[in-house]
Amino acid sequence: MIVLGIESSAHTFGVGIVDKGKVLSNEKIMYPINTSGIIPAKAAEFHSGNAAKVIKNALSSAGISIDDVEGVAYTAGPGIGPCLQVGQLSAKAIAQELGIKIAQVNHCVAHIEIARILSGIDDPLVLYVSGGNSQILELANKPFPHYSVLGETFDIGIGNMLDSFARALGLNPAWGSSIERTAEKGSYIKMPYTVKGMDFSFTGLLTNCIKLIGKESKENICFSMQENAYAMLCEATERALFLTGKKELLISGGVAQSNRLKEMLKCISMDHGIKMGYVQNEFNADNGAMIAMVGERMIQNGKYSSISDCKIDQKYRTDKAEVCR
Repeated sequence: MIVLGIESSAHTFGVGIVDKGKVLSNEKIMYPINTSGIIPAKAAEFHSGNAAKVIKNALSSAGISIDDVEGVAYTAGPGIGPCLQVGQLSAKAIAQELGIKIAQVNHCVAHIEIARILSGIDDPLVLYVSGGNSQILELANKPFPHYSVLGETFDIGIGNMLDSFARALGLNPAWGSSIERTAEKGSYIKMPYTVKGMDFSFTGLLTNCIKLIGKESKENICFSMQENAYAMLCEATERALFLTGKKELLISGGVAQSNRLKEMLKCISMDHGIKMGYVQNEFNADNGAMIAMVGERMIQNGKYSSISDCKIDQKYRTDKAEVCR
């Protein structure tokens, strides 16, 4: 069935359209981060002003009209409240106007599932890394099909750590890819390293890096921050692979765009004969296609909602969402 999905959890307003699991279009517009990061009210205003245009572009790219849409899905959470509300209201308006079914999608599950489906991975250990989340997960069937958390951050997501430091350095745009570019000319200096079992913490590393601004070169700080943070994720992930016996590893989420992180995980996979999966950056970054893809499966499995029951949950945990396959 043709499903239109809307992603609006943070800086991106994305609209994707899928039909029988095939991506027909994937359009988006991004609130300009610059050096200041996301200002929720302004980001929501930006999304509201551009929603109709992005929806129109997605329909045009897919070669269909709005009347061809058979279902609609939106990001219910987690995310920034005002931004989530724009997507919610847009999806509700479409469902009301067309009289079609509507699905409330967990943002984290959508990141994982589109990466799993498009990479051809079946039953992986998942490293999900994004702005607000850093988690190691596996699919569990009880009490319902869901991604069970084996390990996660004690404090902030790795993406938020990278973005926060990029803002502190005045990088433009202030996000992780700017850190990675700056790190290319850096050398290692000692940094805090915090792993406990399959859990990790990033605030100590962030605080230390901010204190070093003006005392060490930005290239060295960025390189060392990145190496330590990614090594922490890799250590915890490798431990989880041993404990679960999984033969497949999937990396997903916005930080999965990092070439360096994928390079480190590939070394682990090759050492242990593990199949590693990931997708192109278009589908690692926040996008509407991932919401449409999961929404289609939810609707087909009867997991849709009445318009009056459609809500948002800024703290919607990955392990609280049912996974439909």
